[in-house]
Amino acid sequence: MPEDISFLLLPGFSAIGFMSAVEPLRVANRFRDNLYRWHILSIDGAPVAASNGISLNAEAAFDAVKHASTLFVVAGFEPLACYTRALGSWLKRLDRAGATLGGIDTGSFILAEADLFGAADSLTLHWEALSAFRERYPSLAASQELFEIGAHRITCAGGTASIDMMLDLIGRSHGAALASAVSEQFVVSRIRQRSDHQRMEIAARYGVHNRKLIQVIGVMEQHMEDPLAPAELALEIGVTRRQLERLFCAALKDTPTHFYQQLRLNRARELLQQTDMTITAICVACGFESPSHFSRTYRARFGASPRSDRSPLGGGSSRGGDSHRRPPSP
Repeated sequence: MPEDISFLLLPGFSAIGFMSAVEPLRVANRFRDNLYRWHILSIDGAPVAASNGISLNAEAAFDAVKHASTLFVVAGFEPLACYTRALGSWLKRLDRAGATLGGIDTGSFILAEADLFGAADSLTLHWEALSAFRERYPSLAASQELFEIGAHRITCAGGTASIDMMLDLIGRSHGAALASAVSEQFVVSRIRQRSDHQRMEIAARYGVHNRKLIQVIGVMEQHMEDPLAPAELALEIGVTRRQLERLFCAALKDTPTHFYQQLRLNRARELLQQTDMTITAICVACGFESPSHFSRTYRARFGASPRSDRSPLGGGSSRGGDSHRRPPSP
């Protein structure tokens, strides 16, 4: 019998995350007949539109389905705008019946809101929503892995990482040879492991090569809530403050203080547009000394006040669609 995999598509879901999950199953069936079947569900059984505007037909509404062996919740922007008590109760019933539950892109928000992750569960989601997730669910261990596969929970960062997740699952069930054959159909030179980074390394992201500079940017990213003074940053990497300033000026045409502030402002914007945290709480989480100072620097950076730059739904992302992700840059 083929393995049945269901996908609950939420409005605004990531089209690339979903298709990258389905296509490996289709190709696996080409090589070995009838390995997989997949089913598309929506909130109400009607067609559901992805973030790029393309609609897909659904077979049924979620609550019409009483059993599923494996179910992935596929979300995108503003996943919690679709969450209801009925949806949470349905997911819990599937869990009690032994279903394996998963999330693609920001689908982990739905599972977390339904209290379906334990403190010991490893999970992941798209890197751009990671800060918001950690703020909302501080007790959960959210990683930056491409995917996480547990006994009854499978989560994925979305995008092309869905291909890697499915290739891993195909390999576990049907052998590495089949997984490799499927990957070659997508002109994928190698199957990435779960531990591969979602984001480019710092060197590639900022176009820098100096080891000390890469190290100090990493320190900055780890200390958003409690920003370090320039002298402390210099001490962390074993240089003088003057040497630190020269590194930033030569490679980035910026000062350490200004660069650090831009990192924190970008983090603040993520939290504004992806959570319902208060502006004061975001101010504290991003290491600003006062709400007024935060508001002034935010307006100077983005041309809008923090309040006016929020998502209208308060707590949703405005990443803009599959082709419009905004990687933060100072």
